[in-house]
Amino acid sequence: MSALDWLQSEAFAVLGQRVIWSDMIGNTIGLIALALGWRRSIWTWPAQLVSGVILVAAYASAELAGGVGKQLLVIGVAVWGWRQWTNGRQQAQDGSIAVRFATWRERGLLLGGTVLGTAAVGLLFTAVPSLSWNPWPDAYIFVGTLAAMVAQARGLIEFWFAWLLVDLVGVPLAFSSGLAFSGLVYVIYLALVLWGMRDWWLRSRAATPPTLKGAHA
Repeated sequence: MSALDWLQSEAFAVLGQRVIWSDMIGNTIGLIALALGWRRSIWTWPAQLVSGVILVAAYASAELAGGVGKQLLVIGVAVWGWRQWTNGRQQAQDGSIAVRFATWRERGLLLGGTVLGTAAVGLLFTAVPSLSWNPWPDAYIFVGTLAAMVAQARGLIEFWFAWLLVDLVGVPLAFSSGLAFSGLVYVIYLALVLWGMRDWWLRSRAATPPTLKGAHA
């Protein structure tokens, strides 16, 4: 059995839901990546990259071409985010990436890009049914995930809000697609998102005065 065949094989079943190895391993690493993002560790990006590579196999086995495309873009954004955080290190007092709220212009760009992107991808998935059996929720998660990662790469607290909105659709879609472990991980994501949102919020308030002082030094 090849490594790819093993990744696409069944690990176990829970309540009639088949859990495959790629789904379980990829999402576990993705969960670790989110926890590392909460801690503002640069290792969040290589973890997301590895998770994306493995989840390509998971979505391919579920015949969700949109999911495969999403993970390929996630891999690309992870590489970019890794570079952004590498260049932005030492901005906070503890030597990690500085976090802040987005400006209204940045929020508008993120929201507008997400809406337009979801509309474009949703229409594409609708026009080409082979890309996704559930086009609009799939498009929403696809574009929402990318928006969250872009916000994370820029150290914006709004990245947690984006993940929260993705989770609201991601949980039922994962279970209905037969990716039970993905659904369970999305539920855990929700708890991490709420804790991470609070942590980044408090850190942004505590770091603002020294950051501004350093900027004018």
